[in-house]
Amino acid sequence: MLKTRLLLIGGCAVVILLLFQLPKVVVENERDAASAGGGADTVSSHIETHTQTPENVRTRISDFRAKFASGTEKEKNAIFADSLAGLYRIANQFDSAAWFAEESSKFFNNVESWAKAGESYYQAYTLALDPAKQKTLAAKTQEFYGKVLRDNPGNLEIKTKMAMTYLTSSNPMQGITMLREVLAKDPKNELALFNMGMLSIQSGQYDRAIERLEELVTVNPGHIQGHLLLGLAWMNKGDKEKARAQFEKVKQMDKDPAVQATVDSYLKDLK
Repeated sequence: MLKTRLLLIGGCAVVILLLFQLPKVVVENERDAASAGGGADTVSSHIETHTQTPENVRTRISDFRAKFASGTEKEKNAIFADSLAGLYRIANQFDSAAWFAEESSKFFNNVESWAKAGESYYQAYTLALDPAKQKTLAAKTQEFYGKVLRDNPGNLEIKTKMAMTYLTSSNPMQGITMLREVLAKDPKNELALFNMGMLSIQSGQYDRAIERLEELVTVNPGHIQGHLLLGLAWMNKGDKEKARAQFEKVKQMDKDPAVQATVDSYLKDLK
């Protein structure tokens, strides 16, 4: 029930989905973490023309795929692949976007192309439900984000996202360590605060979650996902009044009907 309701919140869905896929990594006092224990043979096997994609996008995809398949000049093919990656991102088909972004990066071989491939693999990873596929996509994300960080180690957004991929692989401690490093450099980093708060909820450490999430909504009072998770932390801690206040705040901040319905269901649970 909780998972279903959370997934209704469009702006939160991709990241909050991870809340239910992560191992129960212990981050209490952020000193100790417990260790937690390929999908399809190739990502290219997922490339297809998706029937739910808008007609104009499908037409452009078909056109560029034909050019890509028949092309022999490497630079042009790389440009076609980059265009296809962009179109598949528009269509929210991130497996396909990632495969073509990787093909493009083989030619351009620069930070921008690595970042595009890494971002597409990361988005595909966050949406993957099959553990084996998720592990494959996490490894691909790490590969391309790792290239970016070698050239630009100060990119904290990419470092934070890369950290999250380790939490569902065989080395969650590495992910926790990377998040700590981000917060050591930037204590007000919103993405790191959010993820540390999410991890603390997952592992049942609600006081730690509340501490991180309250810092987050202080830094950014308009962070709807942060307010929602803070409400969940208070609810799980057993403080109904504070949970209710957070959920009411979310209702005021986002009038989307799905968000309203989801929050109403939490408020009903608090009665």
